[in-house]
Amino acid sequence: MNLGRVPGQVVIQVTDRCNAHCPQCGMRATEPFARSTLKDREVRRILKAAAVNRISAVSFTGGEPMMLHEKVADWIDYAGRLGIRYTRTGTNGFFLRNPEAPGFAERVERIVCRLSDTPLRNFWISLDSCIPAVHEKMRGFPGLVGGIRKALPVFHAYGIYPSANLGINRNVGGRLTRSLTPTAFSSPASYLDAFYRTYRQAFRRFYRFVIDMGFTMVNTCYPMSVGGEDARCGLDAVYEATAVDDIVRFSHPENVRLFRALRKAIAEFRPFLRIFSPMVCLYALEHQYNGRPAESTACRGGVDFFFVDAKDACTYPCGYRGSEPLGPYQSPMPSTPAGADCRRCDWECFRDPSELFGPVLQAASPLALLSRIRKDPKRIKLWFKDLLYYQACGFFDGRRPPNLHRLRRIARL
Repeated sequence: MNLGRVPGQVVIQVTDRCNAHCPQCGMRATEPFARSTLKDREVRRILKAAAVNRISAVSFTGGEPMMLHEKVADWIDYAGRLGIRYTRTGTNGFFLRNPEAPGFAERVERIVCRLSDTPLRNFWISLDSCIPAVHEKMRGFPGLVGGIRKALPVFHAYGIYPSANLGINRNVGGRLTRSLTPTAFSSPASYLDAFYRTYRQAFRRFYRFVIDMGFTMVNTCYPMSVGGEDARCGLDAVYEATAVDDIVRFSHPENVRLFRALRKAIAEFRPFLRIFSPMVCLYALEHQYNGRPAESTACRGGVDFFFVDAKDACTYPCGYRGSEPLGPYQSPMPSTPAGADCRRCDWECFRDPSELFGPVLQAASPLALLSRIRKDPKRIKLWFKDLLYYQACGFFDGRRPPNLHRLRRIARL
């Protein structure tokens, strides 16, 4: 790693086409806008530039990337040949629905087999709720949860260990969380106490649910709402994986309890699952929404991390800073000065790794790092535990099964 820089990543939105009906996403199938898909030559040009820039990780996202599964597999192969170490993609699960339908097993095995022949590192499958009927209704895919259960052993047999990808929303616990409203409580304080307890219980139920399904890894997308009355400091989303609907809108006091509840639930389930969300980031976001943003690490979007939009292949510092176009992705890629101190969104793809690399970057200034440790020793302790846990997880290698013995040993520390 170069001094003052972290391993780079590029998120490429290969298409904004989608066939799901998720209420928390502006790219759902019912949204009336002109859809776009990047051309093969454009994706390959971006990958070549990323390799020259020594980018470590590339994510192929959508829309629904598995609507282009043959092309995505080809792009992953090409990225591997160029020397890009980590490639990721995933699905809303549409090809896993209706497991009793004729041809289900053959369809799943054909796609999984093709992916297994590539150097793909991580594959995610979205899950919105610990209640199967709620998730299937949100996605518009009846029979999806049963199909995921049936497909996971096929993935594992081909050496792919998918991650359940939870996009936090008010349906995560079904009626348990959806029916929670401030008007039912005598005071704001009693509501927020109930909010914390309820969401902690919902996250615990979610982790039990995915373990029962057969998942060995979990990631979490933090709630994103850009626009409406609480628009975030001039953000203009080009990556429409967000909405202004109440289902993903949380107040600042709610966010404090939300991130705390998630952190506590993760600590409980780390011995049994590889959970990517770093506790140090959740702790920092908790403090940020409690009025102490300087105690979190600024995002590396626009410095080491970049987003490429499907509409015109334009590059942005992240998917939510649409007013700062950087032009085509190229080599070298100029960074944007504003990226040096941005905390305006909670996009986990960029915020999680930024927080993890924060102390490493500060090590170049030992006095600043020492001051930070003295000011908040709990934060550096969480960071150190995250590092040990990540090592025990094999740094989330989605091509290997978990070592539960190592997870349980590290979790006891």
